[in-house]
Amino acid sequence: MTKKSLFSTKTIVATGLGAALFMVLFMFVKIPSPIPETNLQIAYGVSAFFGAVFGPICGFLVAFIGHALNDFSYGAPWWSWVIASGVAAAIGGMVYFMIDADSGKIGKSEIFKFCAMNIVGNAIAWVIVAPILDIVIYAEPVNLVFTQGLVAFVLDAICACVVGSLLLLAYAKTKTSKGSLTKE
Repeated sequence: MTKKSLFSTKTIVATGLGAALFMVLFMFVKIPSPIPETNLQIAYGVSAFFGAVFGPICGFLVAFIGHALNDFSYGAPWWSWVIASGVAAAIGGMVYFMIDADSGKIGKSEIFKFCAMNIVGNAIAWVIVAPILDIVIYAEPVNLVFTQGLVAFVLDAICACVVGSLLLLAYAKTKTSKGSLTKE
């Protein structure tokens, strides 16, 4: 695996595009759950993908900026959940250092690592970070925020793993594998 840059021009452009895509998907593509203000959000698969391909900083910024911009469109951001979105994508994006999506070789092992890191990232973000920040910043009821956090963890981890894995596999197919070209 080659040494990767977390701050290339390509990564900066990807961050902007990813944040815009995250915001649009977050705003318009969601399935409500029975728990108030908690939805199945396809956008979390996008932030997981960007984290895996461009690194944890990109993943954090895609989710953080995209979620904040979405919330601004409704008035004011709910900072505890904006921060948690970024945390989930940053931790999931640590898989960037474990796999090489640009090699064109994404197999079961890479998908397992991708899903494992995103499950851990979503667990920390939604079961710990979001509820604690909701209590500290907004004085929300403890039972409500931990219930919302648990549901958000399950839904967002599923989206990150399913949608993110599909995007990662599709991206890898666009890359030429090293040694795949032969001289005649």
